[in-house]
Amino acid sequence: MSMHMLQRMVVATLLTTASLSFGTTPAGATEVGGGGSSKVDCLTTFDAPVNTPLTKPRNIRCADGAPCDMDGIVNGQCNFQVSVCANSTFNSSACTLNGVRLITVEHAADNGDPKFDPEFQALQTRINSDIAAAPNNPNEDPDTCTTATNFFVAIKGPFKDDKCKRNKKQIRLVTESKVTMGTIYVDKDKIDLVCDPPVGGCDPGTLFTSTYDRVQRQIFNQSCAVSGCHDSNSFTNSGNLLLEASAFPGNLINRTPTNAEADALGWKRIVQLSPTSGDAATSYILHKLNGDFPGPGFGDRMPKDRPKLDATLINVLTLWIEAGAPDTGWVPGTD
Repeated sequence: MSMHMLQRMVVATLLTTASLSFGTTPAGATEVGGGGSSKVDCLTTFDAPVNTPLTKPRNIRCADGAPCDMDGIVNGQCNFQVSVCANSTFNSSACTLNGVRLITVEHAADNGDPKFDPEFQALQTRINSDIAAAPNNPNEDPDTCTTATNFFVAIKGPFKDDKCKRNKKQIRLVTESKVTMGTIYVDKDKIDLVCDPPVGGCDPGTLFTSTYDRVQRQIFNQSCAVSGCHDSNSFTNSGNLLLEASAFPGNLINRTPTNAEADALGWKRIVQLSPTSGDAATSYILHKLNGDFPGPGFGDRMPKDRPKLDATLINVLTLWIEAGAPDTGWVPGTD
């Protein structure tokens, strides 16, 4: 790592730690309803370090690397911890219901749902284990809470001129009560987890450890290795191309694509000529992202049914391939 890059990292970290930006004060976990009707809001609640809006906190907002970011470092994402409680007594004056038969976390099933998130799945698993409610065996124990689930919200970017934006993840629950006087009551709850860019700016050399780390986390993880595409549960239906971190480099470097037209041209998924050089022109993955096919039969542009990948990120990927797709170090022009 160059001295210049090290200096940028130190400055960015100091600025973030010392800043007075939104949500820099660590907050203890607070039990809150999720915005449903007050008459049913005790069926499930969230237990989390909420801090916004200031007048009545019920969501979490934090700058990457600020004290309210649980990992405490500038790394392009915020770490939040959230628990769910059933049969809450936190607001017993408004809600006296007791007995939960079912709690469903939206987008928790890896069944091709484009909004699937493994963290939602982890929360659902904890609810099923720790609260253990079932239609034929409702949980009636007061204030039954799950252990905390870690949620990671990556900022959007960096893109051109190292610009980035805040990003949000929203947890949504639907809870059904046991049958009470012939009625099943429904409680719908949500909580927003907002990650703001670090105060020191969005320098890739600070947010990522290498060019490959940037490619994996900013490109593959966010746009490719998602449910129904190139994740471990779906890749066999997506040209057998797995783009999770565990698949690199064996599933990419000099591997023949399953597409017959690309194979006929001698293309590889990523062409590495030597440890320090590669060929972008014959790397199929770049053509898939650009959609610049020489004819029919090459499949759809990727990401499928989503906007084209930002030009800055395509340039980062191109430079990385031309440098031999190294798994360590920074390729000039990508940091």
